[in-house]
Order: sequence, then structure tokens, then C-alpha cells
Amino acid sequence: MATKKAAKKNSSSAKKKTAGKKLSARKYSPAAGKSVETEMKERKEGTLRSGSGKKVTSKKQAIAIGLSKARKAGMKVPPKKS
Repeated sequence: MATKKAAKKNSSSAKKKTAGKKLSARKYSPAAGKSVETEMKERKEGTLRSGSGKKVTSKKQAIAIGLSKARKAGMKVPPKKS
């Protein structure tokens, strides 16, 4: 009997913990994701250029360019870390 009561207490307290959690909002807008996607396609085609005019070959650099363009366009994107 004592174990059944303890099991009931544990299960009800677990429900309370998960019920109190908030869902987090999106960090990036879908439009910002689309912007990054287009930059990645340009990189794959070999037509993406950096600010200095050199060809971009790095995936990370292509993502950074896409996020930068999204920020300039006013889309929901977190601020740069540094």
C-alpha cells in the first residue's frame, strides 16, 4: 500500500512540473530562414560573393550573410553575439 501511494505522489508532481513550463517563441522568423536558404543556394551554385567581392565557399559564411541581410530587412533575428 505504501508504495502505491508514493507512486501516485510522484506521478502527480511530475505532471505539475511539465504543466508549468512555457513554450519558447521562435528565435528566427520563417522569412529569415528563407533568406538564409537563398544564400545557401547561391553558395552552392558558386554565385555568392562576400562584401569584398570574393567568392564564398564556406557554409558558415553563407549563413552569416543570410542572417545579416535578414537583419537589415528588419526580420526577426537575434542580435549578433560579437
